[in-house]
Amino acid sequence: MLPVLPQSGDVVPFDAGYLEAAEFIDDSLQAVRQDAATESDQQAPPIFGMETEPVAGELAAKWRAVEADIDREQQVLARCRAQEACPVVAQNLLDIVAEGAGRSGLARVGLINRAVDLAITPTSDEAQWGVADHWSPPFETLQTHRGDCEDYAIVKYVALLQAGLSHDDVKIVILRNLLPKEDHAAVAARVDGQWLILDNRRLALVRDTEMVGSIPKFVLDEDGTRRFVPSNRAGQRPSAGRSSPVRFVRTA
Repeated sequence: MLPVLPQSGDVVPFDAGYLEAAEFIDDSLQAVRQDAATESDQQAPPIFGMETEPVAGELAAKWRAVEADIDREQQVLARCRAQEACPVVAQNLLDIVAEGAGRSGLARVGLINRAVDLAITPTSDEAQWGVADHWSPPFETLQTHRGDCEDYAIVKYVALLQAGLSHDDVKIVILRNLLPKEDHAAVAARVDGQWLILDNRRLALVRDTEMVGSIPKFVLDEDGTRRFVPSNRAGQRPSAGRSSPVRFVRTA
């Protein structure tokens, strides 16, 4: 599918080459920025500037199943870190996490985002699994090195958490693209008080407030599945409704 391109000025450029050329990360400066970010995060606006409410349904059930797989895989990763027997696929994930080692802020997020994008070949669920929609946990995706958008997002979500980001600062978001009309998954990571969207279709990291051509629908994290509430419903009592089916009809 063709990516929905942001307008000029809407992206946060990330090129790993600039790390050496411009010495982007200075440890002492970054420490100060991190302290400031911690304070600003406490007052940071919600992602996309929208409130959310919990939902049940098919999407929530899929996410619960993936979360259970993630929990089991994190136990394997813990054993790897303890120098116990470590499966190759688990080491592959730790190698991705290590791409951000010694970095913080935008550099850490950008390097891990790039590592995941390079580790996976975009492949539809129909082509890989023979079904319309299949959500893979990280090990399964890294075993085949193939997946579609939610598979990229799930690996990035776990890798960023393994790299030390707070659960409050990493989310999976489900968007409704307008042209073409289809559902799409990406990761949102909060860096220095700003939410950045990590999309496998883009090289640049895009601020949530600068997204064009997409409507935020759902957010997934350790608290479960929630849907974004349109501004005209903000402040109303949560409906605790059910999520509508989400179909990722594409190769990436």
